[in-house]
This record gives sequence, C-alpha cells and structure tokens, in this order.
Amino acid sequence: MNLSNFFAIGINYKKNDASVRGQFAISSEQYAAILQKAVDYSIKELVILSTCNRTEIYGIAQQPTDLIHLLCSETIGSEELFMERCYIKQGEEAIHHIFTVSAGLDSQILGDYEIVGQMKLAVKFAKEKGFVGSFLERLFNTVLQSSKIIKNQTALSGGTVSVSFAAIQYLREHLLDIPNKNILLIGTGKIGKNTCKNLIDYLNTTNITLINRTNEKAVELANELGIGTANFHHLPTLVNNADVIIVATNSETPILFKENFEQSGKKILIDLSIPNNIDPNTAQLPHIALVNVDDLAKINDATLQMRKAEVPKALTIIQEFEAEFTEWLDSRKFVPVIKAVKKKLEDMNNCEMFHAVYATKQHQTTTDEALQKAVKNMAIKLRTQYQPGCNFIEAINDFITISSN
Repeated sequence: MNLSNFFAIGINYKKNDASVRGQFAISSEQYAAILQKAVDYSIKELVILSTCNRTEIYGIAQQPTDLIHLLCSETIGSEELFMERCYIKQGEEAIHHIFTVSAGLDSQILGDYEIVGQMKLAVKFAKEKGFVGSFLERLFNTVLQSSKIIKNQTALSGGTVSVSFAAIQYLREHLLDIPNKNILLIGTGKIGKNTCKNLIDYLNTTNITLINRTNEKAVELANELGIGTANFHHLPTLVNNADVIIVATNSETPILFKENFEQSGKKILIDLSIPNNIDPNTAQLPHIALVNVDDLAKINDATLQMRKAEVPKALTIIQEFEAEFTEWLDSRKFVPVIKAVKKKLEDMNNCEMFHAVYATKQHQTTTDEALQKAVKNMAIKLRTQYQPGCNFIEAINDFITISSN
C-alpha cells in the first residue's frame, strides 16, 4: 500500500473541552453505522477510537476528507466544527501518533494506561466487522506490543494517577468524614468499576450505592465488592439522599439536571462521562460542587512528575517498534513481485519438459522444496539489494540448481 494514504484524524482535550468532545463521541451503534457506510467510500481498513479524551479515526483513504465525512455523518457535532478543531496526521506521522496514544504519552493524564484497553476494544470491533486488514492488523499488534513493553520496563504508568483515581484525590481534599457520607455511583463500565474499587481501597468506605440501567450488572459488581445496589428507577430518591454522586455512564445526553438539585442540600457531583452526563448548568447552584474530567485532569502530584521523567525511555522503546513496523512495511512492497516469480516457478515445476531435463517424478517433493527455497532466497535479496530483473534470473537459477542436485 501507499503509506501516504494512511491517516489519523481526530480531536482531543488539547484544543477542545468536554462539551465539544462530547459532540463527537461515538457509541457502538454509531461505530457500526460508520463502518457500514465506509463501503460507499471504498474504504476497507478503518478503526475508530472514542474515549473521554479523544475521538480519532484511523484509516486508509484517497483523501482525509472521506474519513471526516464518514465520522461526522454519525456525530452530533457538525463537520464544520470538526474541521475547525481537528488535527490530520498522515503516513509516518500518523503511525507515530498511534504509538504515543497507546503508550499514554498523549493522554490528558500522562501515562494513563486505560487507553490500551479502549484501543483493543476499538480494534476488535472493527476486525469483527471486517475492517482490519493486514496493514492495520500488523500496525496495532506492534503498537500494543510497544505499549506493553513500556508498561513493564518503565514507570510511565506507575503510581495511581488516572481520571478515576483523580476523582478519589478530589474527594479526599474536599470532603470530611468520608466513611459516613452516602456515595451514589451511576454506571458499571470500566471507569465506573475502577472508581468504585478506588473508593473502597483508598477512602476506606463501603457506604456506596451502585446503580446501572442494566440492573444485573450493578448487582453482580455490588455483590463482588460488598456494597449496596438499587434499581435505576429509584434514581430521584437516591440522588436526593446522596452526599456524593459520581456518574460514569455512556449516555449520549445528560441524565441529571440543574432542577434535580435546586431544593437539595450540599453535594459533590463528579461527572466522568463524555459527553457530559450531568448538565453543566448544575454548577450554577451555590450548594453544588460539580467537576468533570477536564477539572480532574488538572490534579497534579509527585506521581506525575515521576512519570514525566520516564518519557524519554518510552520514546526510545517506541522508536524501536516503529523501526520494526517500517521494516515489515518495506518488505510488503515486494509481495507482488515475489508472488509473480513464485507463479512462474510453479509453472516450470508443472512443466513436463522441465522434469524431463532437470528432474524425475521421484524428485517431485524435492522440486517443491526447491521452489520454496528459491522464492525465500529471492525475498531476502530483494530486501538487501533491490534488482528485480537480476533477482528473478537468480531465482530461476537457484530453482534449477537445487532441483538438479
């Protein structure tokens, strides 16, 4: 393939707050619809990554606008707004960007390793729909290998800093007598589950009520962690009784509004969702403290300083894996030539005149092995000294020589 046709296009936290990012968040249903439409654009390889920090589309296309049209055809946000706020990376720059994203180097909280799980799910979804070919398969396999090595051999993701843990730090700094406070946690996805575990582990509280639209998931997690649960239709009463409300759902629109809290007492509201699942206007109420993922990302501590010192090590590892992927990509350009030569040698191998001169039927297995060896030798020579005509002649000579012995 032509590497100039590979693009990574997206928006992230660097130029866009949560309200803008939320307009381009992609649900599973929207993802599936985009992949279905991709056929009309003759796009065969495509992956979309949508998290609280970013929405990015990676694909092979004739021009980047095709990918932008596709993405925005299913988003609340307009194509005009996306074009104004997005970045477009092409070829090697796009590949490097994906490596840095998977390592947590481009995360809102440096080294946030949750991105790896999100990337795996995004690739798996596209692969199940038939949109991960040999290029994206090899690229993401290499990218994820790189992130794993970075995780194991550096302290880039060391300590306990993530959006879910930043919520814990915020509560620790702004709330007294935490074990006696009523905490309502809405959502049982990965972030909700991590936040729930962090509440128990770091704030020593089990005074938590867990709810989810699918009640079975909430009951399962609550039983696992030894906390309470309630049915989603009890939400108004639970909201009124809670001192702290943490929302981590995948709703495309807010589930809590300013009017839900106008007559309530003091509360801390933490919105871990993108798009916002708590109406931002709620922050106008004097007795309400509302924070979202952008506010939590500003929480800094010694752990982040330690992580910054690990960035050069991570970049060195990325450079090694990028070189490995580039080597594989370079070898792919010889595939058509190698296939053509193999076909010619197979024709020779099936020719009665060839066998009459160079081999006998007893040597059929030998000639098959000779063919494979000749093709392998040619592939090696093409990568080291590209001379297609000469390499072709040498392959024929190798085949004849090996077959005759």
